[in-house]
Amino acid sequence: MSVQTSTPVIKLHLGCGHRYIPGFVHVDLNPAPHVDHVADVSDLCFIQSNSSSLVYACHVLEHFGRHEYMRVLKEWHRILMPGGVLRLSVPDFAACAALYYEEGLSDGLTGLIGLISGGQRDDKDFHRMIFDETFLTAGLHRAGFFDVKRWDWRTTEHCDIDDFSQAYLPHLDKTNGRLMSLNIEAQK
Repeated sequence: MSVQTSTPVIKLHLGCGHRYIPGFVHVDLNPAPHVDHVADVSDLCFIQSNSSSLVYACHVLEHFGRHEYMRVLKEWHRILMPGGVLRLSVPDFAACAALYYEEGLSDGLTGLIGLISGGQRDDKDFHRMIFDETFLTAGLHRAGFFDVKRWDWRTTEHCDIDDFSQAYLPHLDKTNGRLMSLNIEAQK
């Protein structure tokens, strides 16, 4: 009698930083007690193809340049199982442009500058790419994804984790503020 083994289906939190989501495998460049794999999220060779049901990457993709982000999306596509979901959150350049048009850079080094340029707290905390819904949707289709749509942070299993998918300006004004994150998910 042979025993059949299968690879467990996993949910990944890529570029997790200091945020921990129960039930997820955490991957980040920086070590922390909850980080399962200290690695660059653009090369997930330690994860089998077609093994993840959900890949969550919040404010990570913009850290890759204009000649890199498609390779990253294809790598994330590789590790997702058929029917799996890639859930992304990136700074919404359209929202940033609209707010800039209305108010300029009146808030100095917070708000818009951080969304567009990154926090710049270390040498990896710089943004190298901008996205709006049309551009990101096209990239996801080119990487092999379909059923691209917006997602609402309030409806996810990780809604209690206050991360950048909930980035509003004015800061933390989730009732009257403007959501500055483009939250898009797509299916493999």
